[in-house]
Amino acid sequence: MSPPNSMANANGDGNGVLMNGGRVDFDPSEAPPFKIADIRAAIPPHCWVKNPWRSMSYVLRDAIVVLGFAFAAAKLDNWALWPLYWVAQGTMFWAIFVLGHDCGHGSFSDSRVLNNVVGHILHSSILVPYHGWRISHKTHHQNHGNVEKDESWVPLPEKVYKELDTSTKFMRFTIPLPMFAYPVYLWTRSPGKKGSHFNPYSDLFAPHERQAVLISTLCWTSMVLLLLYSSFLFGFLPVLKIYGLPYLIFVAWLDMVTYLHHHGYEQKLPWYRGKEWSYLRGGLTTVDRDYGIINNIHHDIGTHVIHHLFPQIPHYHLIEATKAAKPVLGKYYREPKKSGAFPWHLFGYLVRSLGEDHYVSDTGEVVFYQSDPEIFTFSKPKSN
Repeated sequence: MSPPNSMANANGDGNGVLMNGGRVDFDPSEAPPFKIADIRAAIPPHCWVKNPWRSMSYVLRDAIVVLGFAFAAAKLDNWALWPLYWVAQGTMFWAIFVLGHDCGHGSFSDSRVLNNVVGHILHSSILVPYHGWRISHKTHHQNHGNVEKDESWVPLPEKVYKELDTSTKFMRFTIPLPMFAYPVYLWTRSPGKKGSHFNPYSDLFAPHERQAVLISTLCWTSMVLLLLYSSFLFGFLPVLKIYGLPYLIFVAWLDMVTYLHHHGYEQKLPWYRGKEWSYLRGGLTTVDRDYGIINNIHHDIGTHVIHHLFPQIPHYHLIEATKAAKPVLGKYYREPKKSGAFPWHLFGYLVRSLGEDHYVSDTGEVVFYQSDPEIFTFSKPKSN
């Protein structure tokens, strides 16, 4: 099945599929000629080694920067500088999230206790329920690229999409609204799915995971209470300026980065169902991105393909591991477009994808996003 594409090519068929003498040059939905073991074997052994001291050094670095930014902003208290602080601090909150994310994967260290303690501190500080998110994110990795079982930014089947009312479509596909979806997702998940990351009895969790989820929910609640107490002590506006607005920037970073790792490539990439899906094929639909100077700040999370296939690899080895794996991956690896100092180019991919990638067919085991040309035609919510 050849992939469609909205971007016509001078050497293509008008649908973005590159042609060579009338044939498709490369179809990313074809099963790869290599196995995941081949990729693993190409990655140097030291790339799998986790150094807890090195991991903790990144935590210390980020914590110092976060506290330094907050102290400087409170001391200067200059409205001309506050917007710069919000963007900078929100970006650092995102970096903190990535380190907690590594704890959740076990790539932070070989110690489950250290991973869970550090993960709870980091994620609770930015209002993320550590275990609740860790478990759902594990589901995402285990089922990446699977329309029926994936967890993060999953394509809507056409039937579910057509049952959405116009206001829901507007919220989901209109910039910048989807970039602030994460807190809502934590409470309600995506359309067509049930459960909450805070409820131990949610469909997301197995019975043996309930105690861990409860602990994380209590940690999250403690952070909320601390913010409320701080608002009572120092006033609502100072807490909003120091914490609230950077939190919104963090959410925007999280939603944009996670979306673009699975959407918005120049050529539409496949999603799978049934027997056509495999862990390898699903992982190969992820996309690496270059974030310029942000790469180092957010711990190279843009080096995403190898991370998705092997989440146990520490972030500080991902670039080397990717370089070693490229000869095996061949055309299944898509080189990210080089960024300037700041990744402005990614906004174009984001806007285009949200304008085109609306739903996938209800049938078929290899499917691609389709567009709804009448997406914002006003209609009443459908009744059951």
